[in-house]
Amino acid sequence: MTTDESRFQALREEVEAFVRGPGEQYAAQIEQTRAVPGRLYDELRDLGYLRLAAPEEYGGRGLPFVRYLELLELFSMSHASLRMIVHVCNGVWRSMDQFANGEQRKKFVLPQVAGDIRVAFTLTEPTAGTGADLRCSVVREGDTYLLSGDKHLITFGVSCDWWLTFARLHGTTGKDGTLALMVDRHAPGVTVMPMPDTMGVRGTDHARLTFDRTPVPVAHRLGEEGQGLEVALGGFLTPSRIAVAMTCVGLARRAQELAVAHARARRTFGKPLAARQAVAFALAENAADLEAARQLALYAAGRWESGDPRAAALSSMAKLTAVDMLARVTDKALQVHGGIGYWESSPIERVYRDARAQRFEEGTNEIQKTVIARDVLGDVR
Repeated sequence: MTTDESRFQALREEVEAFVRGPGEQYAAQIEQTRAVPGRLYDELRDLGYLRLAAPEEYGGRGLPFVRYLELLELFSMSHASLRMIVHVCNGVWRSMDQFANGEQRKKFVLPQVAGDIRVAFTLTEPTAGTGADLRCSVVREGDTYLLSGDKHLITFGVSCDWWLTFARLHGTTGKDGTLALMVDRHAPGVTVMPMPDTMGVRGTDHARLTFDRTPVPVAHRLGEEGQGLEVALGGFLTPSRIAVAMTCVGLARRAQELAVAHARARRTFGKPLAARQAVAFALAENAADLEAARQLALYAAGRWESGDPRAAALSSMAKLTAVDMLARVTDKALQVHGGIGYWESSPIERVYRDARAQRFEEGTNEIQKTVIARDVLGDVR
């Protein structure tokens, strides 16, 4: 084993010990309070888990994307809010960095990698589709953009320091009018509303935002006018969809572990549940489903790292496949537990609730199918 591989395996063991130890304690607290304690973010930052995928010259650990995903699978076995912190912090720097100039890199990218500032990815809108249909708009007055419009479902959008926000030049349509802006969390003209509690994925601090001629310096624009969707899609969404696919694998792995443990321990009519062929076959199907989704996610990650032009389609394939797998695995895992699995006292109950949210994260299944169909058929309009 090479030195680098030996170090990575030691890091894997360290992450798994954290997930199964302190991670479980944090999970119980988050479920009880519906909020992420500040010390969880601080501990993840201090352990270096929020900069695993960033380059070493930026202060990161410099892990290749594929190896980072192996760790993300482990984090995803823990509470959804914990893995969401790891996932967002290890990805949003990439979206900013690809078009950042030297000053912007110093002001936004490096502090985000270091964990000194928190940046929320701010794309989704309540009155539009996610993408070229953006309704948030800006007008330019000298060296300032005035931003107006609404955003919602913004993860960690209440407690962040900056919003990486996507809008369009007033009066434009389509992707050519879009732009990416770094908006100060405390800028004037912004109304921030915490969103109601969710079915699962509790504690992720989702926000609804209303901008009313909020001033944003032109110097805080990433890239040029018309490149907003390039910042959003290429820099964040493509690798993020692959990462979300791997988070599905991690959560499904946790569900499978719980089901296997219960099947071995629970006895009915003198036999463990694991001895029942119906239960054993369900767990066998889960194992095959899990491995197939894991390998597709890793393959898509490798193709994205190599610059494959089909990476966007492969990322949607990985996400679609993994989300559907997660639904099947968690449903069977809950069924193995029987009625007791439906109670909040059972760990599988939270896993089952959290799993449903994955179908919305980084685009619904229908969005993924649209991306894949375009790759298969081309533009047939």
